Amino acid sequence: MKKRILTVLLIMGLCVGTASAQFFGGIVYDPTNYANAVLRYGQLVQQLAQLRQTYAEIVSRYELAVHMAQNLQDMPARYRAQFSNWRDVVAADTYGNTGEWVNGMNTGNTGAVDAGYQQATVPLLQYSSQELDGMTPAELDRVKSQYASVEISDGANVTAMATIGAIRNDAQNIENQINNLEDDSLSNDPSLNTQIAVLNKINAANVLMLRTLQDSNKLLVSLVEQNVISAKQQREDTANSIDAEIERRANLAGNLAQVTSTLGSSLQNYRMP
Repeated sequence: MKKRILTVLLIMGLCVGTASAQFFGGIVYDPTNYANAVLRYGQLVQQLAQLRQTYAEIVSRYELAVHMAQNLQDMPARYRAQFSNWRDVVAADTYGNTGEWVNGMNTGNTGAVDAGYQQATVPLLQYSSQELDGMTPAELDRVKSQYASVEISDGANVTAMATIGAIRNDAQNIENQINNLEDDSLSNDPSLNTQIAVLNKINAANVLMLRTLQDSNKLLVSLVEQNVISAKQQREDTANSIDAEIERRANLAGNLAQVTSTLGSSLQNYRMP
């Protein structure tokens, strides 16, 4: 009996549920699903706002990049400048002793520099051993010092000539590199105005500047070397004058003593006629 009652109640419950579903048009309202749907909708709204903000930032960056990529118009006409060119050494060769000098000064060739310097300067002769043996120690030191000054001066002059000649010989090549760098910097070619291309041009300009400074330092060193040699020669002249004065005074004292002793003896031995 109880089983029949339970069966009847179960059938009645199913009928009521079916009738309720049919009454609401076949749609079953689930509060949990509705809450999840609202939550997902809110998340989609937030994502859409974030996407709009990201899009605005991308557009702004793109417009800035386009603006920064614009080149100045007529840059060669506005900024290109002309500079004086290097001039080669030119000199008359009346007696045939300046050609190698000019060649060495224009090319920096050490052989031409040495030959040109020897041909255009007075040869430095050497003392014979007999002449050196006949000198006093002071005279020998003075002669050796003066001789060293001339030899050092010759070496410095030859080195300076070779440096100047090498710089002049490379001047045209450096001028070409500067012109290439200038052309690339003033060009409107997009491939020459990328970030990497601009950085490469900046690096090339810095290296070129360092090379130029190096050549300038070489010339400054040559000038300093010439000044050192001039200071040595001036020092020798002053030292020779001082040594000569000391020697003169020493000889004068000895000569006076000798004259005085001789005069006293002469006076003692003098007899009136």
